[in-house]
Parts: sequence; C-alpha cells; structure tokens
Amino acid sequence: MIGLNMNRRTAWLMTSCAAIGLFATTSVQAQATASQDQVEEIVVTGSYRRSLEKAIDMKRENVGFSDSIVATDVANFPEQNLAEALQRMPGVTIERNKGLGGRVSVRGLPAEFTFVTINNLATASGSGGRDVEFDIFASEVVQQVTVQKSPRASDEEGGIAGAINISTARPFDYSGRKLVASAEGAYNSISEKTDPKVAFLASDTWGDWGGLVSFSAARRTNRTDSNSGINFRPMFRFLEAGGTRAAQAASVLARDAGVVVKDVRNRDETGRIIFQDKVGDRAYLNTQDQWGGTASLQYKPSANFDIAFDLMVGGYEATEDQYDAAAYSASSRSTLETIHAYDKTTLSQYNMVVLRDVSYTATQHEMLSKEQINKTDYVQFGTELNWHGETWKLHGLAGYSGAEKTLDYSNLKHVAYAPSRTRWTAKGGETVKSANPASIDMYNSPSKYLFEAYETSLEKIKDDKYAAQVDFTKEFDFSFFPALKTIQVGARYTDKSKERQYGALNIQGPSAGSTAWLNTRTMADSQLTPIDQLVPGGEYSIRDITWSQISNEYARKTFRYAGFKTPYTPGDYYKVDETVTSLYAMADLGFDVGPVPVAVNGGVRYVDTSVTSSGYHQIQTPTGGTTYTPAPVSSDGSYNKLLPSLNFTADLTDSITLRGAASKTLMRPALTDLAYKRTASWNSFRFTDGNPNLKPTFAEQWEVGLEKYLPEGGLLAVSYFDKKIEGVVRQALTGTVKNVTKYNANGTVDGVYDFDVYQPVNQEGSYKVNGVEMVAIVPFGLFFEPLKGFGINANYTILDSSLTGQSIIKVPTPPVGLADKAYNVTLFYENERFQARVSYNYKDKYVEGIGYEMYPIWRSGYGQTDMSVSYNLNDHVQLSLEGINITDETTKGYTMDPSFPTMDEKSGRRFSLGLRVNF
Repeated sequence: MIGLNMNRRTAWLMTSCAAIGLFATTSVQAQATASQDQVEEIVVTGSYRRSLEKAIDMKRENVGFSDSIVATDVANFPEQNLAEALQRMPGVTIERNKGLGGRVSVRGLPAEFTFVTINNLATASGSGGRDVEFDIFASEVVQQVTVQKSPRASDEEGGIAGAINISTARPFDYSGRKLVASAEGAYNSISEKTDPKVAFLASDTWGDWGGLVSFSAARRTNRTDSNSGINFRPMFRFLEAGGTRAAQAASVLARDAGVVVKDVRNRDETGRIIFQDKVGDRAYLNTQDQWGGTASLQYKPSANFDIAFDLMVGGYEATEDQYDAAAYSASSRSTLETIHAYDKTTLSQYNMVVLRDVSYTATQHEMLSKEQINKTDYVQFGTELNWHGETWKLHGLAGYSGAEKTLDYSNLKHVAYAPSRTRWTAKGGETVKSANPASIDMYNSPSKYLFEAYETSLEKIKDDKYAAQVDFTKEFDFSFFPALKTIQVGARYTDKSKERQYGALNIQGPSAGSTAWLNTRTMADSQLTPIDQLVPGGEYSIRDITWSQISNEYARKTFRYAGFKTPYTPGDYYKVDETVTSLYAMADLGFDVGPVPVAVNGGVRYVDTSVTSSGYHQIQTPTGGTTYTPAPVSSDGSYNKLLPSLNFTADLTDSITLRGAASKTLMRPALTDLAYKRTASWNSFRFTDGNPNLKPTFAEQWEVGLEKYLPEGGLLAVSYFDKKIEGVVRQALTGTVKNVTKYNANGTVDGVYDFDVYQPVNQEGSYKVNGVEMVAIVPFGLFFEPLKGFGINANYTILDSSLTGQSIIKVPTPPVGLADKAYNVTLFYENERFQARVSYNYKDKYVEGIGYEMYPIWRSGYGQTDMSVSYNLNDHVQLSLEGINITDETTKGYTMDPSFPTMDEKSGRRFSLGLRVNF
C-alpha cells in the first residue's frame, strides 16, 4: 500500500481535515434543536427500472446537462470494472484492450478530455496522463456516477468532453441497517477458465452516527489471440540505407512495380511507397487480481448538518504473458528481393503505392516471450462537511488521492535472419517461405533462432493529489430583485505531483556484463512448449497454425542470474509538481417568462496554476564522455485564466423542459508532456522531449436541448452541442540531432542516422466539434398494457469535427481518439421477481495513432452485445446470469483503408453465474 510521508502537503492536508472536524464538533450545539429527520432513502435494490427513474429525477433537478447511474447496493453494476458500467450512459463510450474496458471517453472525444473525480477529489490512478485507468477500480464499491456535460463555476475545472463524478456509499444513504453480499463465477470462452468474484456491503446507523464498509475482490483470466502489428513502413527505410541495400531496393521497385525513385532523400516521395513493417501472430494470457474497499463514518445530528469521513483503498495486479511469432520485414540486413503484388489504385489520391506481397532478402524472424507485471495500489481519503441554516449553506472538503504503479517488463528475444515472403491477408498478414533456397519455416525451425537478448525494464510511477475546498451559499429574498435566489462563493486549492523512475537492462549472459549466450545459444537449447499449452484454451484461434516457444516462467528462472536487478536510469527520471488556486462566484436566478418558469445559474471561476518540472540532464565530461547532472534540473511554468459559465432551464410545460448552457473550460496537458526529459524511439529514428511551458487546451462551448419527461421514469431528449477548441497539444518537429549511431540489440551497429526531435506544443488556431445527442428511455407499458415491465433505454451521439490530423504528407485525419458516432441500446424487462436486459454498445471507427506522422491507423468500429438475467428467489436472495460479448465480436484495425488490416484480435465471450443476498 502507498506509504505517506510527513511532507508539507501531508501536514497541510491533516491540518485541513482537523480544522473541518474541529469546526464540526463546535457547531453541533447550534443544531441541537434542529429537526432529526433523515434524508429520503434512495435504495433501488435489484431494480434496473427504478435505478433509471432515480437517475432521471437527478437529471431533471440539475440546471446543467448531466446523466447519472445509480447503484446504491453492491453488485448492481454487473460489468467487469467501472469503465464497462459507464458505457450504458448517454454519450459515454469506452476503449477496449484485449476484451476489457479501460479508458472512458465522453461524446466521442479523446479520453484525455474527460475529467474524473471520486467524492469530489481528482482521482489518481498511476497513468502518465490526465486520463484515468478505470480498469483498476471495482464497480461494486461505487454508489453513484454522474457525467456533468456542462460545467458550473463551482465545479473543478477540467473536462472539455465532460466530468465524471463518482460517489461511494455513506451510511445515511440507507434508512437503517443494510447487509448485502454476492458471489459469482465467470467463465471465458477462449481461456476456458472460471474466475471468482465476491463482494459485500455492511451499513448501519445508531442515533446521530453511522458507519459503512464495502469490499469487492475479483480475478479475471482472459486469453486473447491476435494477428497484428501489420503497419505501413515507408520505403525510405531501405532507400536511405545506402550501398547495395538501397540500390537493390530501387532496382526491384523499377523492375517489378514500375516505380522509379527520383530522389531517395525526398521523404515526400519515398514516404508514399509502402511495404509491411512487421507481421505477428500473438497469444496473450492476461490474469488480473482486483480488489477494492470503502469505509465511511458519518455524523448527522440533524437534517441541517453532517460530516463524513470517507476512505477508499484498492489494489490491482495484472500479469500479461505474450507469446509472439513475428517477422520484421524492415530489418537492418534486408531489402527487397521480389515484388509479387502491388497496389497503385486504392490510395492513388495520395500518390501512394502499396506493396501488398513481397519477398525480402533477410527478414528478421523473431520469437518473443514477453511478460509484463502491472501492480497498482491506490488510496483515497477525505472529509466533507455540509451545514445549512434557513438561508445559508456551508460546504467544505479536504482530501488526498494517491496511486503507486510498478511495471516490470521482460522480453526474451531469439532471432533468425533468412529470406521470406510477407503479404497482407483479408484479416491481417502472414509470412511464409519464399522461393529463395535459404528461406525457412519460421514457425518450426527452433535451431535457426539465436539468442539475442533478455530485455528487461522497470518503471515506477507515484501519483499524489491533495485538495481542499470551502464555499458558502446565501439565499436572498429581495423585493427589488425577486429573481435573485442565491449567491455562492468559494475557493479550492489543489496540489498534484507525479514522479516517474525508469530503467532498462539487457541480459546477454549468465552473469553481469557477460555476452556468453549472444549468437551461440539457440532457442532449441531451452525448454519449448507448444502454444496451446503456454496459454489455456487450446489451439490458436485466428489462423490454422501452431508453434512452440519458451515460457515466461522458464525465462525468468533461467535468464535472470542471481542478484539481478534492473537499475533506474537518471536520464529517464522526471517529477512534475502542479499547484492550482481557484476562486469562484456564481448566482442562481429564478423568474417567469409569461407562463414559463426559468431557472438560471451563472458564474465565473478564476484559476491560477504553477508548474515545476524536474529531471536529470545529460552533460559532457572533460574526457569526452557523458554523464548526468548531480541533481535534478528544474523548469517552471505558469498560467492563469478566467472561466465563465451559464446554465438555464425553462419548464415549457409540466413535462417538457428546454435546457441550455454555455461556458469556457480547459483540460490541462498530461503531466508526462510537461516532464523535463528526453526519450528515444530508436525504431522510429526520433527523440521526444517534454515541454514544461505547455498551456492547457481551452474550449468555448454551448449546448441547447429539449427534454420530454414521461411517466414511470420515461424520457425523450435531444440536444445540440458546439465546442470551439484551441491550444490542442500535438507532437511537433522542433529540431534534428545529426549523426546518431543506432545499435542492434546484439551490440552491432545498425547505422548512423539523423534523428528528429519532437516536442508536445500547443497548436496554433482552433477547430470546432459539434454534434447531436439523443436519448430515449421508454417503458412500453405506457402505450400498451400487456407490455408493462418491458422498456428501452437508448442513446445516440453524432459528431462532426473541422480538425485535420498531423499527417506530414497531408492525408486528411480527424483528431486522434475522436469517433463520429456512438450509440447504446438496452432492452429490458422486469417484474417483482424477474429481470432481463440485453444491451448493445457501439463506437464508430477512430484514429488511434498516426504511423511515422504520416499514415492514420484506424481502430475499426466495434459493437458488443451483453446480457443480464436475474431472479429473486425470495425477498432476500437473487440469482443472476450475465454474459459479456455474447456474440464473440473481434477487434479490428487498419491503416488508411480496410484493405490494409493491422489487427484481428479475439478475446472471447464471458459468462458469469452469481448469487446475491440482501438484508
């Protein structure tokens, strides 16, 4: 678990918490005569329809645009993690990785444009950016989630797409004692493993006090098979190599494809001649252990006063074994031998020629046994005070959120250089023997593979966030200004820090510094295991092939010599500190325009930000060598901004509401982008520097919508939103380092190249994103009595963007991560004992990266069908059956055109059977 040092921020936080607690105890007597009424219980035990009704009530009462999920009992979110629970909400989609929901995006915008809080505190998860890794959080410990799509001045700034506000349960959310427990077993169709999951919640109140604890633990074992890595590689890889490699490549292009290169140094020309980079057949085994718990102590002597102390802790450990049989066409020894098929038509509008089927002189065949162990521990604690009189309210909070993440990575690499033939297939790519007599069967020639390296890396990230806020609201009843209802003023201070250490070391012999195994030990000298035994579940499911590799367990025992430890490298260290002071004021107005009641919330928020970024810098020694500065070197940056906001509702009738909003908001740059460091991408021939002087991305946005509220929790809604976004952070070419020597893993020289230097910068100008969001929650019994209990919950989001991507050869590209459309449809039925749901979630295609800053790599549109059935055996016991991805959809991707696939990935179905007891 995270160790908390008694530094200045910890002391400041404890002082803030103590001050709120002291203020609370001295205020109790002032409330002694107040009413002892408790708030309305919001339990919606086991009822999807009643959960919808509560969420719609919350939406209606909010002046701004928002949507909510209510799950007041443990296990009411049946998904694998919190991300998958959120995907049912209007405009919310998730990014999946090997079948598991991870990052969350709102309205199709990139995930880093979404701001996340838990109990009003910005959430730490150990990621390198502002986005939150939702897969580490268990959904069962969550009470309520609201997506705020139009900000108010009192909301913590951040979230151009929206803010996701998560709340954990407190004891006075229930009317008395509450005990809930659940257990389930989940089966994956590919791994053929059954995983356990347990959860419980216990809550009680006694007089003015209440206490609650909840806990959830789960294991997930998932196998994924993938034919992937088939990206574009520009022909300047060969043509700029010089010598016979370049001459032969130019000759074969002219002979077999009729392509005559005029200038081998003109990348605008050679970057439009494409061959395959690497083709890999991969089997993954991902095992995750996830646990989370909450505790809450609440003091509530009256309806006017309460103070709560909340704790949230958890851990996430994932071990991923990847077994990869790959062919690297662009090896440093290779060049073109024969072009069997080429395509001048598909991408002719960009003057691009794609070599679809090619034989190469010396493909680098690789057998890779990769292991990554991800351990994340997180903790969050805080205190919140709510106190109000007849005409005033006081709210205060102070808290801490922290995460420590360790990534232990290794890659056992054996290599065989030989001629081979690589080509695109309908779903991905394949490498087969070529006509050259020296060609090999890459899947069944272990004695041909020589040991190259056992690569290791170790990364540790520490993410700390502290916050304190206080605000005061005063109600007014002025005869000269009857429209003014309340004025609210407040301040918030946050202190965020992210520290990263990283190191890498290659093992090439049985002791430190030894190279005894290099080019002498073959793969056949190690214990080999067939792929269908390395990962559970049988044969490789993507293609009709099989092969054997070295297990990661064997590799760790055999190749890590006694006393081995991956050292941290000073040049890879960075630390970023950010402090933000915010002041805000806003007013609520209420008045009638003719017969129409109108409510308005308007305000302004001032933010002042300071950033300090530190890292070790490389310096030259008097003898001509290099070392690092003895202490970190720092760089400072700062900015301030005024952020106005306006929200209004007009109740046109008792059931029809017109809603509108306008605001200016921001999303701060990722802390990794602010880091004062340089990293190298050797295969891409580039260095990437941080930029401590980055400014946030700003958005001016407005929205207008019409909502029709139906009986029994029904809703029909449509809204149009428009966002003008400026200062988008992009990687830009800012310099060149000449004559950089690049080495192969075996220590030989790959070549001397000019390396481009890229930095994140704020792009000049602005672009627009606009869209329409539609929601329909309809109980069918409203229209036809025999269908009572049936209903639909559906939403649809359409986006349009004026932004083009950063392709340096001018290929039109939307923003990375932005999908044009997304929709969710849930059909449900329930009665007093039985519930059933079938949900379909779809996210349209989007660009997930731009290869070599030239070629947009698309993730294909993906739709998944999930189901849930439950039956109440009696008033206290419920039996449930759930299925995730029941139609066994695969994840696909392509570069520029679907006829050039990059990935075909299959993660299988997941079924779970569970039992829940509720008292």
